[in-house]
Amino acid sequence: MGGVQRAASEWRKLPLSLTELCIDTTLRCGQSFRWRKIDDEWHCVLQGRIISLKQDAAHLHYRAIWPSHKQKLSAAVVAPPTPLSLASTCPSPRVKEEQDEGEQAASVSAPANDSEGEGDGDDGTANLLRSYFALSHSLSGMYEQWASSDANFARRAPAFTGIRILNQDAWETLVAFICSSNNNISRISQMVHKLCLHYGPYISTVAGETFHDFPAPEALAGTRVEAHLRELGFGYRAKYIAETARIVATERPAGWLRQLRNPECPALDALGGGGVGDAKEEKNAEPTAPSYRAAHEALVELSGVGPKVSDCVCLMGLGWGEAVPVDTHVWQIAQRDYAFGKGGKSKTFSKATYDAIGDHFRKIWGPHAGWAQSVLFTANLKSFSQQASGAKAEVSSAAVKVGETTETAALAGKLAARVTKRKTVVAEVSSAVVKVEEATETTALAGKPTARVKKRKTVVAELALKLEDDDSQVAETKISTLRTSKRLRTRA
Repeated sequence: MGGVQRAASEWRKLPLSLTELCIDTTLRCGQSFRWRKIDDEWHCVLQGRIISLKQDAAHLHYRAIWPSHKQKLSAAVVAPPTPLSLASTCPSPRVKEEQDEGEQAASVSAPANDSEGEGDGDDGTANLLRSYFALSHSLSGMYEQWASSDANFARRAPAFTGIRILNQDAWETLVAFICSSNNNISRISQMVHKLCLHYGPYISTVAGETFHDFPAPEALAGTRVEAHLRELGFGYRAKYIAETARIVATERPAGWLRQLRNPECPALDALGGGGVGDAKEEKNAEPTAPSYRAAHEALVELSGVGPKVSDCVCLMGLGWGEAVPVDTHVWQIAQRDYAFGKGGKSKTFSKATYDAIGDHFRKIWGPHAGWAQSVLFTANLKSFSQQASGAKAEVSSAAVKVGETTETAALAGKLAARVTKRKTVVAEVSSAVVKVEEATETTALAGKPTARVKKRKTVVAELALKLEDDDSQVAETKISTLRTSKRLRTRA
């Protein structure tokens, strides 16, 4: 790389409101699985550099950290390994990091060429972020459109503004969602991290944590990759990943994934930099007429790819906004809020039902139905339950209600007097609900020398612990009712 290298870029910012993009929601709602939050900053490797993000009410702040030798990275991305041994298909990250030891001061250097970006000193990262977050779309305008056509969306969306569909690398999205089969967001993230750590090129270290780029298809196509992935805990998904990598690397034409893209949503590597799965395209490739349906059908031919995985790739990796992935969460939404399933609560559904749900949402929400679906999907996740209900997570903002009532009743023909005094305190902290109720009742009945004093104190505590997975199996533990009662009866 020619020219004098410079230090990591300073923090820059894009004017962007939280209604147009909320990174704290968008980056953890099950679209991308490589973003890591460290000290209130989000970090991920995109196009050969580490992108760091933070956000305030009016701006998205960003900076880029480049590897010390960009040409070494580029070679690692495109050079297929020799699939003769595990060592050739699984280079040790420890070895790679030792090679970079002593170069940490240079590991945060950026390219000297400024011609890619806009403004003084920009390295193209601003345009990369505009593409990655699809900022050409007015999200607030789309929310208004979806709310006007769907009362359910209008009711649930206000707690989940700023959720955008990411424009990701198609190959990474394909592998990540193969990992999603019968899985949850946390475990998918762990698997994707292992793929990068063991097979992806090392980029740099941030706050003591190493960052690697996503491996190319060739890196996952070796003969011993499947066995190694099983050792790493991928289970049956190991076979699907290795087989799909082999097909994409050796049986599909160069640029095959790019040919499936929505032409109105260019790939990230079209801006320059090092893509992984769809960066290599033959100049003389046969032009095709891409469409969402054609892309969907082409993807389901791959190992481990069913309709849901295919739609995830179409939506988040190929730019087809009308793709509506239907998993168990969306199936729950369709049954609960849109009268699918004849009022039942079945966990399974047919391919015909899958297609009917997608078509129904496309009819309601239009050409970006997949974007609207992601908002309701996020609202349905247990990890966002507090946000969905508008509850506060901190003790200082717990809702406390105190009510006191006094009632006196006089019954005709009877000298009966009843005084009831009740005090109720309700405090909500996180997912726990604690109720303390105290009732004092004094009753005197005419003609009877009986006085009864009854004092009762009831404490109700509910704490629900829920474990979420892709099959929506939920385990609940509840501590419910502790009731103490004191009664004192005196006779005249």
